[in-house]
Amino acid sequence: MDITLNNGVVMPALGLGVFQSPPEETTVAVQAALTAGYRHVDTAAAYGNEREVGDGIRNSGLDRSDVFIETKVWVSDYGYDETLHAWEKAVRKLGADYLDLLILHQPVPGRFEKTTAAYKALETLLADGHVRAIGVSNFMPHHLKQLLTETGIIPAVNQIELHPYFTQPDVQAADAQHGILTQAWSPIGGITFYRAGEHTSTLRDPVIGDIARTHGKTPAQVMLRWGIQQGRSVIPKSTKRNRIAENIDVFDFELTPDEMAAIDALDTGRRGGPEPDAITLETFGRDIPEA
Repeated sequence: MDITLNNGVVMPALGLGVFQSPPEETTVAVQAALTAGYRHVDTAAAYGNEREVGDGIRNSGLDRSDVFIETKVWVSDYGYDETLHAWEKAVRKLGADYLDLLILHQPVPGRFEKTTAAYKALETLLADGHVRAIGVSNFMPHHLKQLLTETGIIPAVNQIELHPYFTQPDVQAADAQHGILTQAWSPIGGITFYRAGEHTSTLRDPVIGDIARTHGKTPAQVMLRWGIQQGRSVIPKSTKRNRIAENIDVFDFELTPDEMAAIDALDTGRRGGPEPDAITLETFGRDIPEA
């Protein structure tokens, strides 16, 4: 299943995420995903595994044009010239001569002028044909509003934490208002496993479990189907071959309106990842190595 972005570029709705995938496991995971039918891989400079993603794509035997490659610029490389160089580092590590989608990994609210300069570099890369689409990640409505007043091209994608326990309806509405595709990271709620204090697992949620049994599917498949049916892009992460195959097997069933509403009602409003307004260069800055 494909989604057409606001600039006409076609992107597979479901992709493989590689956040926290160890480099030594990433190449095999990417190759397994492409063998299973994936045609979209999402990585990031800050993940430290772009090189291994590129190796997995080459090892698959597929043509470069058959795989949609998405990566992210880390905050340490924000600024106009710095972000142009970040593209160079990314394509060298990935072994590609262009990127399908390049996005800013986080807003930096206290230094938004650097965020804006970085996005203007993305606009240049788009105009020069070095990327096919550009976007952002973890941008809240007020970040989007500020970016749109200072730049010329509407992002194609806003990648945010989004799973049944945290749906960010205000961000989804702001994205929709501007024709921006909402892309879900942690679409099956894996981020909730790491937050402090007591919590319940989306994979063990009784509502999701009952729906899964009705369809003869797993809870993870139900959550991915929920996201896709609502028109989002989803990028589940796994390095296990059986889970990778399971996560793409979501196109042979459909959730009912009542089932969709039941999953929507699970939202706790509690974020699992970092608060976007708390991102600073001092706290989150890290060196992104050269290729």
